[in-house]
Amino acid sequence: MGQDAGTDLAVLRVDASMRTPASAIRRRVRVGQVAIAIGNPYGFQHTVTSGVISALGRSLRSQSGRLIDDIIQTERRVNPGNSGGRVVTTRGEVIGINTAMIRPAQGLCFAIASTPRASSPRALIRDGRIRRAYIGIAGQNIDVPRTLARAETRWPSRPRAHRVRGEGESRGASAPREGGTSSWPVGDVAVSGVDDLHRVLGEEQIDKAVEVAVIRAGKRRVIAVTPVESQRD
Repeated sequence: MGQDAGTDLAVLRVDASMRTPASAIRRRVRVGQVAIAIGNPYGFQHTVTSGVISALGRSLRSQSGRLIDDIIQTERRVNPGNSGGRVVTTRGEVIGINTAMIRPAQGLCFAIASTPRASSPRALIRDGRIRRAYIGIAGQNIDVPRTLARAETRWPSRPRAHRVRGEGESRGASAPREGGTSSWPVGDVAVSGVDDLHRVLGEEQIDKAVEVAVIRAGKRRVIAVTPVESQRD
């Protein structure tokens, strides 16, 4: 039905008229809780391994370069072939979906959480893709002087000394034409890096004008930008 490299998720349609679907967990998982992985490692069908949840709220970089938030870290044995398989509790409730492992780390594994705020599967079922906004620039993280960050921020005691430098322009989005743009708040959201900018540019921002604070040649300006739907991922 759909797939998305940015969240490492895919949704398939199967004939399940005679099967009972697994239920997603309806309460928050806890560190130390038992986690059971089901998959087909190296082609061995229906392999089950168990361990514990060792951390919550991790972030993991997807193959597309986007950061996946709210990742569950577990200590259990998984191998190539477990990816996409379910992670369940001892009651059979689905906690998440296996997505990655670190080979030399002795069982350090990660799963995408199946919590109510994880709306990506619903979007894939509805649209066949995850819709994201795009402002037509290529960005990179840069450092800014602390004095400049302190003067700009709403919270002078906690200035963010990192921003996004934007270069170039692509068709479709009303991005600034001049290069060398250092991006500051987008709307009411502070942006201190490319990952923050990705989080801001969600489906709700498509075709809606937003004010972006930028600094050029040492001067702060506020410009209007209208993001369009991204066709990249």
